[in-house]
Amino acid sequence: MDEAVKNLTKTVLACLALCQPPAFAQPLQDPTRPPAGMDRIALDPAVQRDVPRLQSVLIAPHAGGRHVAVIDGETLRLGESYKGARITSIKPGEVILVRGNARQVLRMDAPLSGMTPVAR
Repeated sequence: MDEAVKNLTKTVLACLALCQPPAFAQPLQDPTRPPAGMDRIALDPAVQRDVPRLQSVLIAPHAGGRHVAVIDGETLRLGESYKGARITSIKPGEVILVRGNARQVLRMDAPLSGMTPVAR
């Protein structure tokens, strides 16, 4: 009887293995890519080249910590230059560029719905 049960078990397992649908590899998702629909409407290409876009601001939580901004894909620290303009201020969601007497304020896009804005 034991031999019959073993043979039946092997047969059932073999059928189950053959009846399983094939597993297909799925492409990995980029965890840093914004969700679908998050992309903003692109500016006119002629205008887009002249307008720097603030993409990210990283500020260390402790006093005297590092302040970093990502502008058009370039990572910059406080005091560094971006296309001839010096970064004079990095705050949550905002960076100030100074070129001569001209001052330009870059701001992050509006926060997502359901997210609380950071107090300034």
